[in-house]
Amino acid sequence: MFDHISEKSVYFIGIGGIGMSSLARWFKAQNWAVFGSDMTESKITQELKKDGIKVKIGHKKANLESKLGLVIYNNAIPVGNPELLEAKKRGLPIYSYPEAVGELTKSYETFAVAGAHGKSTTTSLLSLVLIRAGFDPTVIVGTKLKEFGDTNFRLGNKDYLVLEADEWKAAFLNYFPTFTIITNIDKEHLDFYKNFENVEKTFLKFISNMKLGGTLLVNKDNKNLYRLKKEIEKAAKEKSVNVIWYSLSDRPDLKSKLKKSLSIPGEHNLMNALAVSMLTKTLGIEEKLILSALHDYKGAWRRFEYRGDLNVRKCKIRYTKYKIPVYDDYAHHPTEIDATLSAFREKFPKYKIVCVFEPHQAKRLQNLFKEFSVSFDKADYLVLMPTYKVAGRDKINKAYTSESLVKRISRSNKNLNVSFCRDYEKLPKVFGEIMNDSKERFVIVMMGAGTIANHTDNLI
Repeated sequence: MFDHISEKSVYFIGIGGIGMSSLARWFKAQNWAVFGSDMTESKITQELKKDGIKVKIGHKKANLESKLGLVIYNNAIPVGNPELLEAKKRGLPIYSYPEAVGELTKSYETFAVAGAHGKSTTTSLLSLVLIRAGFDPTVIVGTKLKEFGDTNFRLGNKDYLVLEADEWKAAFLNYFPTFTIITNIDKEHLDFYKNFENVEKTFLKFISNMKLGGTLLVNKDNKNLYRLKKEIEKAAKEKSVNVIWYSLSDRPDLKSKLKKSLSIPGEHNLMNALAVSMLTKTLGIEEKLILSALHDYKGAWRRFEYRGDLNVRKCKIRYTKYKIPVYDDYAHHPTEIDATLSAFREKFPKYKIVCVFEPHQAKRLQNLFKEFSVSFDKADYLVLMPTYKVAGRDKINKAYTSESLVKRISRSNKNLNVSFCRDYEKLPKVFGEIMNDSKERFVIVMMGAGTIANHTDNLI
């Protein structure tokens, strides 16, 4: 793996990304000198600095070290980035993030978890079962785990790699796994794929990349996947890959055991755990050990993450008989939102659910506007923040904004109290208006993939 690079120093353009930071830690663990830059300071860049990685804020060609063996760039970096142009000018070996990870998958026996939703949780659950069973895998995951010291990386032996395989910009077509779980496919990343048919075709290409004689777990309960049954099995057959379809309805016995064992709520998490259970059983791991490892998983960063209790004084709430828990969640697609709020309804059946949502990417909001308008039905109160605009990918269409979504939901769902808040500084006042003098119990979820999580600290 990168043995052909004599100068063991690497520079990451966009090192603050969740995948990039994990890969940077892999190089650091191989005793490479690791450097990088990002547009803004974040908790991730701060953590990387603590780990001994030199991170500069802002992109300029002068940031690149004089001696570098390799440059890796985030897939979101524009072609005109000054650091990328400088690396090309110097003739340095340059890899995109997925190209670099793809090199790892050629050397490791790779477990890949793909799908529109549930990748991080499923990757985490799979990793913990394999660790408990003595496989000692290296792990690259798109979230931070307490079990990994609140990081997104674990160094294991040189045999196994567990990888979260992202489909944005068809990144996962660079990977060559032996074992694969596909959780679902959905209308996601349509800014890149343009239509759902292209999403389907790309997932089929991904299956064709699997190593000979591998094992593929596919979610039978996802209609979009099961509709492609013939095409999936044809692609798998060409590589002599064993296909296993998993379904909660087909395994009521295992569903019951998983429901008793899992510490995280939600039907979607039962599905994720079922996939992990069935795959790891094919490796000869005993069910008792699998259930024990799944039980010990208490969740990950920004996945149904409890952050603390609301500061009621700041919100000027006079009635304070009950504590008001505040959670963070990464859900940013209508399917994810519905599943996450269902899990909150399951865990807090007697509470009023207050969802604060920041739409992520204007194009996603526009393409899925109808789906967004019905995805919050399991909440009692919805507070919409301005749309997070992704640099280089977004132009706001005035017909598809948070304000217009408020109007759409208000017309279609009279039971959901929905409002727009222009500024995070005004959230305490909004909460005060919702909860003041109420004798109901409340729970708050700060939801989205943009900057919303940065504002939770100000509330607790």
